[in-house]
Amino acid sequence: MRITVSSSRPNDAQALVFLVAKDGGVAPPLAAASLVREGAAAARFKGDAGSLFETFVEEDGAVVRVILAGIGGGATADLEKAGGAVTARLQTSGVTTAEVEGLDLAADALAAFALGAQLRAWRIDTYRTKLPEAQKPTLAELVIVSAAEGAAEAWAKEEALAQGIAFTRELVAEPANILYPETFVERCRPLTDLGIEITVLDEAEMTKLGMGALLGVAQGSVRKPRLLAMRWDGTGGAQETPLAFVGKGVTFDTGGISIKPAAGMEDMKWDMGGAGAVAGTMKALALRKAKAHVVGICGLVENMPDGGAMRPGDVVTTMSGQTVEVLNTDAEGRLVLCDAVWWTQETFKPATLVDLATLTGAMIVSLGHEHAGIFSNDDALADDLLKAGVETGEKLWRFPLSDAYDKLLDSPIADVKNIGPRYAGSITAAQFIKRFVKDGVKWAHLDIAGMVWADKPGATWDKGATGYGVRLLDRFVRDHHEQA
Repeated sequence: MRITVSSSRPNDAQALVFLVAKDGGVAPPLAAASLVREGAAAARFKGDAGSLFETFVEEDGAVVRVILAGIGGGATADLEKAGGAVTARLQTSGVTTAEVEGLDLAADALAAFALGAQLRAWRIDTYRTKLPEAQKPTLAELVIVSAAEGAAEAWAKEEALAQGIAFTRELVAEPANILYPETFVERCRPLTDLGIEITVLDEAEMTKLGMGALLGVAQGSVRKPRLLAMRWDGTGGAQETPLAFVGKGVTFDTGGISIKPAAGMEDMKWDMGGAGAVAGTMKALALRKAKAHVVGICGLVENMPDGGAMRPGDVVTTMSGQTVEVLNTDAEGRLVLCDAVWWTQETFKPATLVDLATLTGAMIVSLGHEHAGIFSNDDALADDLLKAGVETGEKLWRFPLSDAYDKLLDSPIADVKNIGPRYAGSITAAQFIKRFVKDGVKWAHLDIAGMVWADKPGATWDKGATGYGVRLLDRFVRDHHEQA
């Protein structure tokens, strides 16, 4: 769907959308305004955020669809919710072009509405060859009519973010026979056209570097691992040290020899949600030409249980030189991250590093699907990320780290074991990664296991991939790492 900002009403609009504040009164500039107003009152439409009233009236000799969309108190979240509701109503309605009249909203408010509308429009129909006609999307264009200064520019900035989120959703939604380490890299190669520098390490190069943990996870699969690095410098070299994002990219996770139950295993195609979020963030930053220096690294593997797979009890040597006793091959994400995190520090020398991973089921037990977990060795960094989560709706909840939890990972035969006891599973997973963070590096670990996939539609997403993480990281960059 294409969204544009115009100062005049399009002639071919088949639906007219009017934004209404909560208890703000209904007065659309229509000949049938009184009819719409009375109908809205009869339907008890009050302008609550995301609420809709729909009717048909005669306008200029033609019958047109009229929708009143409630924007509540006009907060950003309310406007996004309204935009998503409009798209959800019109997407398969037969309407191809809709016009939105936005009260006298400012540019940023209109951009928030448009962002919600665009995000809710994303869906993946690639493999549906017998989709009924009535279920096919028809809404091709949304025209926002406004004379607000800077509205088009404000939307262009948010449109870049929407494209980054869509890219993440695409990666997360693809089945594992289509998206695996090598094809993940190929999906990202067009980012070079936006000015992103890409570096790819293959299995031989990672072997030479001593990435025994990441390679140990990959050795049971015919799909060869890759380490993907993407660098965007919108500062022209002014920021010498980049901010680093590292994502877990397990493109399918059977659990390896410690195999998962069959029920629900199909969901493990999205176990690369952390890497997907990193890739989408890099695209968003490049599209909006963010004045920041950022690197995004994705550790890409498939975890399978063939005859060459890593076994419980094996000891692997990481790139850092630390050895790991692998007690459970389904605790594989931390093994991928420890080498990816170490390589990132060795290569780019970041002062701040944030990793994202669909790491533990224990996080879903703790927080459900409302928050992701955050662990950090730096209070200021944690606070900045928590604030970004509140501002974007991609909420985080902080968990503790301490020596007491760290001791639960001590191994009798190696430097560390890859799992702790039954309890505090998300914390011990974070403690494992922390052992590979160098002194002086500000680090945060985001366990996003409950957030990358939704079993039912939300305000700005349909059932399936949510694109979680892109808005969070983009806002973090905007607020704390971008030049004025």
